[in-house]
This record gives sequence, C-alpha cells and structure tokens, in this order.
Amino acid sequence: MMMKFASFLLVMVSLNAMAQKTDTTFIAQLMLKHPDLFAGVLNHPQKNQIQVLYTQIDRDARHKPVFKTYSYNLDDHRYFYPASTVKLAAVIFALEKVNELKIAGFTAKSTMITDSSYTAQTKVLGDSTAKNGLPSIEHYIKKILLTSDNDAFNRLFEFIGRAEINSKLKKYGFNNSRILNRLAIGDAGETAKHTNPIKFYNGDKLVYSQAEQYDPKEYVLSLTNTVMGTGYLDSTDKLVNKPFNLENKNAFSISDQQAMMRKLIYPEAFPIKERFNLTPADYKLIYTYMSKLPTESDYPAYDPKEFWPTYAKMLYYGRDKDAQIDSNIRIFNKYGDSYGFIIDNSYFVDFKNNIEFFLTAVVQSNEDGIFNDNKYEYDTVCFPFMKNLGRTIYAHELERKRKSVPDLKKFRMKYN
Repeated sequence: MMMKFASFLLVMVSLNAMAQKTDTTFIAQLMLKHPDLFAGVLNHPQKNQIQVLYTQIDRDARHKPVFKTYSYNLDDHRYFYPASTVKLAAVIFALEKVNELKIAGFTAKSTMITDSSYTAQTKVLGDSTAKNGLPSIEHYIKKILLTSDNDAFNRLFEFIGRAEINSKLKKYGFNNSRILNRLAIGDAGETAKHTNPIKFYNGDKLVYSQAEQYDPKEYVLSLTNTVMGTGYLDSTDKLVNKPFNLENKNAFSISDQQAMMRKLIYPEAFPIKERFNLTPADYKLIYTYMSKLPTESDYPAYDPKEFWPTYAKMLYYGRDKDAQIDSNIRIFNKYGDSYGFIIDNSYFVDFKNNIEFFLTAVVQSNEDGIFNDNKYEYDTVCFPFMKNLGRTIYAHELERKRKSVPDLKKFRMKYN
C-alpha cells in the first residue's frame, strides 16, 4: 500500500509540474514523509480540491525579506468557493477609501449609519458589541478579523462599493479574483449591484455622506470547475438533482490570496506604487486583530463556548476546541468555510525560534455530492488536513537554516 501511495503521489507531482510549470515537488515530498497524516486526501487531491502555497522568508544583505515559494496542485483557474477569505480585501480597501477621500474629521472610528434604498437592503443604527454602542469601520474590521462576522463584511462591501472593490483587485494585480456580493443573505444578481446610502458622524456632526451606488458591470473570469456535485438543496430545502453551479459567485485564487497577504505583511518588499494606501495605524489595527484570539477581545466580547481561542486558526490548530496554545506563535490570517471548502490564508511568526512563513491552502470534502445540505466532512477530512499541513510546514521551518535572524518586533502586538 505504501509503495502504491508513493508511486501515485510522484506521478501527480510530475503531471502537475508539466501542466502548470510550477515546482510542486517539495511540498509533495514533505507530505509523503507522513502518509499517516496525508494519505487519505493525497490519494485523490482533485476530489478534495487541494491547493497549497508555501512561502519561505529569508533576508538579503540589507535585511529585506526575500520570498521563495513552493506549491502543490496549484491552479489559479480551477475554481473553489473562497467563502470568508474575501473579507480581507474589504478590510484593506475600506481603510484605503477613508485615506483616499481625505475628508477632515472622517476616520475609521467615525460612527457609520447605514440606511436602505433598494429591495432587501437593511439599516444599521447601532452596534451593541461596540464599547460606545455605535457602528464604525474600525469596529466592523475587528469583528471580521476576530470571528469572520458576515454582517460586518456586508457593511464594508456597501461602503466601498462593488465597482471600487473589483477595480482595486485589478489595480493590485489580483487578476484571478472578483467580489460580487454580500455574504450569507442570499445576495445575488441585481440586488448585489445596489449598495446602501451611508452617513458618517463624529458625535452629532455629519462628516461624510455617501449616496446609494449602482454597479452595472459583470466581472467575467476564465474558470474551470464552476459546476460541482450531483445536486443541491434550494432555498426551500428541496433537493434539486442537478449539479451545483457556482459560476457567478465570488472568486479569490490561492495565488492572489497569498499575494495580498505578502503585500500586507511586508509592504517594504514591494515598490511604493504597488503598496496599499494604508497608514501605520491601519497596519497596526489589521495586524492586531488578525493575530488576536476571540477570547482576548473585550469589544467585541465573545462567548468562549461559541468562539474558543483557536476558533479562527485552521492551519496549525484545525478546529480543536481543546488545543494547547503555543504562546510563542502568532498566526496572522483570514480563513473561510462554506460548501465543504476550508480555506486559510496565513502568516506565521514564532518569536522564540525566530521563524516566519506564509502558508495558504484550500481543501474540500463533500462525499454525498449534495450542496447546501450542511453535510460536509469538515471534522474528519478538512480540519485534520489543515492542522497537519500547518504543523508539518512549521516543523520543517524549525529545522531550516537561515543566513540571518529576522527582526520580528513589528509583529509583537499588544492584546490587552
């Protein structure tokens, strides 16, 4: 059995390398050393829709980061549902928009009052999870990064506007991605093209008013694998015996996800014109709440039974409620889970051992081939794969020799 598994995996490596002209040998061989952890999914990586991107970080003579990337089964045109990973783009672009508007007194802390003007739109006048009881861009960002709050994303989507979101994706070279709609409210088609009117206040003073927006554009991508399974449950929970069509949904390739994370974590590694338009305070906000655990947050505060410490850290911890937290490690990430897909886009730091690396991965399991039935093998297939992958790469990093010790002090956040 071991010989068959090894032969199969090496054939997959060769085929992938030829088809994509991408070196997948290293990750494949690393996983091959642990058949007890990976054989179950790597015997059929296409079935489980696995894609992995791992980037080592070293330093040049001037101590600037240098990236060396390895991939497994990577295909930027093979579609997977990105779920909540798209929220990282909304966090960045919302802060950029505040900076680019350059309106006196208007900040991410300004009170954000959302109105409605089109079918199915909803208003937001307050937020009980905020210390002052009021919604703001900053507070929505905290909720997105701590526990992947859907409504928080939807409100940033409405502020940025669909056209600007997709224009920014192209501006920064994320050409295999698009963000078309709000999440978890059945937003699609014409309703997704309309966004709410919004007003921002400092106290009782109106500092910015944004009218409702309409985006008529379609964002066509050349993608394969957009039709999946053998059936799905419709909005009335009736089984439809047809493959599930995802061709008009959000897309966020693994390559684009990690490219966004690299640019966010190490802007100095990129030319100035390619960097995000973020202030030092913006970076600090994002870094803090990307790496903060839900149980470390007072506003918003979370029930640890529902949102345990490692809730959002799929790579390395899986979804283990009783996981022992390594206090030396901080994981800056944005995960997603839906339709049987688990995705995690992460930057790892180990302050004790001076280790850092990027790791982005997707895996899916849907044995019955039915979508929307909430019957996916998250606990038996997806979470174990993510946990084992993160720990395997981390173990390799522990042994990897570096020419110089990285300076990681900028990633030491205050969490109290």
